[in-house]
Amino acid sequence: MNGMEDLLEYVLKKGSDLGAEYVEARYQSDTESQILLKNGVPEVSADSVEKGIGLRVLVKGCLGFAYVNRLDRQTLRKAVSEAISMARAAALRSPNVKMSDEKLVSGSDVRKPRIGFENVDVADKVALLKESDMAAVEAAEKAGVKLVSRIIEVGRWDTEKIILNTDGGNITYRVCRATANYHITAYHPQRGSVQRFENLGESSGWEAVERWNLPHRMAEEAKEIGHVLVHGVSPPKEPVNVVLGSEIVGLVCHESCGHPGEADRMLGREAAQAGETYLKPELIGTVIGSEHVTVVDDPRLPKSFGYYLYDDECIAASERVLIQRGVLSGLLHNRETAAELQTHSNGASRSSHYNREPIVRMANTYLKPGDHSLEELFEEARNGLYIKSYQEWNIDDRRWNQRYVGVAAYMIRDGELAEMVRDPVVDLTTKGLWSSVAALGNDLNFYAGYCGKGDPMQGIPVWFGGPSILLNSIRVGVIFQAHPHTV
Repeated sequence: MNGMEDLLEYVLKKGSDLGAEYVEARYQSDTESQILLKNGVPEVSADSVEKGIGLRVLVKGCLGFAYVNRLDRQTLRKAVSEAISMARAAALRSPNVKMSDEKLVSGSDVRKPRIGFENVDVADKVALLKESDMAAVEAAEKAGVKLVSRIIEVGRWDTEKIILNTDGGNITYRVCRATANYHITAYHPQRGSVQRFENLGESSGWEAVERWNLPHRMAEEAKEIGHVLVHGVSPPKEPVNVVLGSEIVGLVCHESCGHPGEADRMLGREAAQAGETYLKPELIGTVIGSEHVTVVDDPRLPKSFGYYLYDDECIAASERVLIQRGVLSGLLHNRETAAELQTHSNGASRSSHYNREPIVRMANTYLKPGDHSLEELFEEARNGLYIKSYQEWNIDDRRWNQRYVGVAAYMIRDGELAEMVRDPVVDLTTKGLWSSVAALGNDLNFYAGYCGKGDPMQGIPVWFGGPSILLNSIRVGVIFQAHPHTV
C-alpha cells in the first residue's frame, strides 16, 4: 500500500511541477469472475484482473485525463505529460472548467466478505446453477409450459481504490460484490412466449448467493410466468386503479429521476451518448408529483450494490434528495458541475475502472416507502390491476415519456388478487406517473443493475428500488390479446 501511495504522490508532484492547478491520481484494481450455465450446460468460467492508475489534471481551465497499467515512475511521468498536453490543447478552445471548493476526506473504508468467492469450490458453484436450472424446468412443466431458453450466472466484482489529489483528498476503499442473474423464456404452442430476467447484486460475498436461494427463486419465477402464459387474460380497457410492484417503481426512480437529475446531463454533456433531460435549473422547486413522492439517491446503504462512503473526488457520500414530497429538489453533482452551477458537490463522482474518467453517476436510487401493506393497497384499489414485475421497458432521450410492459400481473377484484393478466402496458409521462401516486406501500425492496453512461461506456453497479405504489385511474394498454378459449 505504501509503495502505491508513493507512486500516486509522485503523480501529484509531477503534475504540479508541470503547471497543473489540480492533480488527481487514482489506483484501481478490479477482480471479476463469472460462471454461466446455458440450457443446463456450463458455458463460461472466467476470471479477470484489471489494475492501473488513472490521473486527471486541470490546466488553464481544462481537464486532461490519462491512464497506465504499467506501475512505474517512468510510465507515470509520460502519462502526466500527456494529460497536461491534452488540457493545454483544449484550453485553446474552451477554458471554462473549475473545481468547486470542498472539504475533502482523508479516510479508509475496507469491507471484507464473510465468505469469499475464491473460497467456494467451482464444482459447488456449478452444482448450484444446475440445481436452479432443473428447479425452473420442473416448475415450468407443472405449469404447462416449456422453458426453451435458460441462462443463469453467478459472479463477483471486487474493487480496490486508492485516491489522492492536490486539494488534500486521500482515501482507501475496498468492496466485494456478489452478483447473480438469470434469463428464462417460457413457450406454449398456442399462447406464444414470455420472458423473465432478474439481476441480483450486493456488496457482500458468497453468503449473499446462499441467501438468494436461486433454486427456489427461479422455480417460483418459472411457475408464475407459466401461469400467466397459459391462463392470462387481456387487461381491462377502461381506466383502472393500478398497483405497481416495487421492481417497476425502482426502475422508474432510476430512469425518470436519477438520470434526469445528473447535472452533467442537464448541462448537455451526455446528449450524444445517453440522451438529454427534461430538467433545467429553473425547474428546481416545481411540482412534478403528488405529496407522497420523495425520491433519493444514497450510496451509504449497507450491503448495497452501489455502495460507497467516499466518491472518486474524495467527497463524503450523503443522501441526495431528487424529489421532496412531489417537488423537484436537487441534482447529482461532481466538483466540476457544482462549480458551474455555483453549489457544492454531493459526492456523485464515480468511475467503473482505472482507465475511465470519473463522471456524475447514481448509486442507490429509490422512492421512500409509506405505511401501507401490500394487502391494504389492494383494498384501496378495490377493483383494478396489480403489475408485479416487468419484462420490457423504454424511455425517451429526455426521460419524460416512458413505457413498462408487465410480466407477472393480476386483476384486483373486491380488494383481492384474482386472475392473471397478460402483457399489460403502462405508458405515461414522468409527471403523469408521479402525479397519480395515491398511496405508498411499506414493502421497500431493491434491485441490482449495471448503469451505462459515458464515452467510452462505463457500466457501474447500482441499486434501484422502492415500495409498491397505488396509481389512481390509469388507462392500461396491451400487447397480446388473450382469448379465454385458447389453451
